[in-house]
Parts: sequence; C-alpha cells; structure tokens
Amino acid sequence: MKLTSRPLTSDLWPALEDLFGESAVCSRCWCMYGRIGSCYRKRPGEENKAAFRQVVEHGPSPGVLAFDGGTAVGWCQVTPRDAVPWLDRLWQLKRVDDAPVWSLSCLYVRKAYRRQSITFHLIAAALEAARRADAPALEAYPFDADVSPSASGSGYASTFARAGFRVVARRVPARPIMRYDFKQNSDDGV
Repeated sequence: MKLTSRPLTSDLWPALEDLFGESAVCSRCWCMYGRIGSCYRKRPGEENKAAFRQVVEHGPSPGVLAFDGGTAVGWCQVTPRDAVPWLDRLWQLKRVDDAPVWSLSCLYVRKAYRRQSITFHLIAAALEAARRADAPALEAYPFDADVSPSASGSGYASTFARAGFRVVARRVPARPIMRYDFKQNSDDGV
C-alpha cells in the first residue's frame, strides 16, 4: 500500500462522503462536534453533513484525507483551535495557554484499513499542514490506552508520542492534551 494525503477541498468531497458513508458514527457527526458540541446529536445527520460541506466549500481546508490509490482510507480534522470552539467548553480539554495552536481534533480510518499505520500517516500529514500554516504548535486530545481501553475517534497517546508529541496537560487520567511544538522539536533536531 502506498499512501498519499491531500487537504480536503470541494473537489474531494465525494471521497469524504464515500469514507464516512460506511460509518454510522461519522455519518451522524460529520466532524461537527468540535464546532457545535453535543447538539450535533439532536440534528439529522444530513444537516450536519450540509454544515460541514459549507465549511469545506468556504475554506480553508478543515483537514486531510489519506488515500490508498483513489480510495480515501482515512481522515483527520486539523484546524486552528478557534475553529473548534467547543473544546473550550469541556473542562478536560480547555486551553492550556494562550498560544495560537492548531488542533487535530478527529481521526477516522476506514474499517478494512485499521491497524496499518494510517493514523500515523494522518498525524504526519496534519503536522505538515499545521507547519505550512505557520502554526506554533499542533495539539491533540487522544486517549491513553494504558489507562483506558476506550475506542477513540481522537487517536491514542502512544501514537502521538511516537510522532513527537508531548503531554502538556492531563486533567483526567485517560485523556491527555498532547502538543507538538514546532520550535522546540526543531531545536531538538526532530
């Protein structure tokens, strides 16, 4: 498998529809949770889909798609943290400081492609997107599988640690806030 990644733009919308179409979770949320909170559950999935399509059409790209050939196999939402304001309403994920960080707030891998390093590929693509946007750092909100075996739409702490992220806050044991600081990692030779 040779993976490629591309920022989600309007022309790639059908690939995202195909990717999310097989998932009951994704077809309901459409990456709206970080934008509007749990009320996404009260709206029909089609309404969330239409709202997210507007986000994509108005740009900038809200994330990255991973492809195996022409098939979208994974997605990660990567945006300035301000684009996902609901994170600040959750005490566990409130801002650590005033740095204008970017957030990797959602990950999804097509079922047949799980456990094949797609998440690691998406994290690398998200880092590149944030770096190109001159973000000082990229944050993530994964689960720590050593503490809780929960399934996760935000990834696992061990995968982010392998990619160079460091824990910057841990308000609950199973959910660290992890950050990749571009200047610090550059100084470390990473």
